[in-house]
Amino acid sequence: MQLTGSHVLNAPVARVWSMLMDPDTLAQIVPAVSRLEKVGENEFNAIAEIKLGPVNGAFSGGLSLSDIRENEGYNLHVKQTSKIGNADALISINLKPVSDSETELTFDGNARLSGLLARTGQRVISGVANTLTKQFFTNFEEALAAS
Repeated sequence: MQLTGSHVLNAPVARVWSMLMDPDTLAQIVPAVSRLEKVGENEFNAIAEIKLGPVNGAFSGGLSLSDIRENEGYNLHVKQTSKIGNADALISINLKPVSDSETELTFDGNARLSGLLARTGQRVISGVANTLTKQFFTNFEEALAAS
């Protein structure tokens, strides 16, 4: 499943970068994440509760960051398991200044799904992914406004 999108955030690149590198902030703004714990240098354990159409599940597993380029972006590898299936995704996250006070965040990657997740219709999975993406950017804007 292809994952792509972009959004212009109302903050300079350095501020957006700082929030993307803060596990506490990420735990607040990433939808469905109930726990995000740093376990090593650029390594995290996470638990997420996600509803996919008629099924829902608690996902647990790891997140890791690589190819970290300060104020430019990084690669995010997500590997999660649950009773309804597994997800393995590699996503490139990039930042680009639009102005002194705005930053465009883009993401592009692929997710491999297995189990019931893989058998769930593509339309349902894409709809959930779009909803979670919109919620992420809404949460990010709210966190920027509050800080």
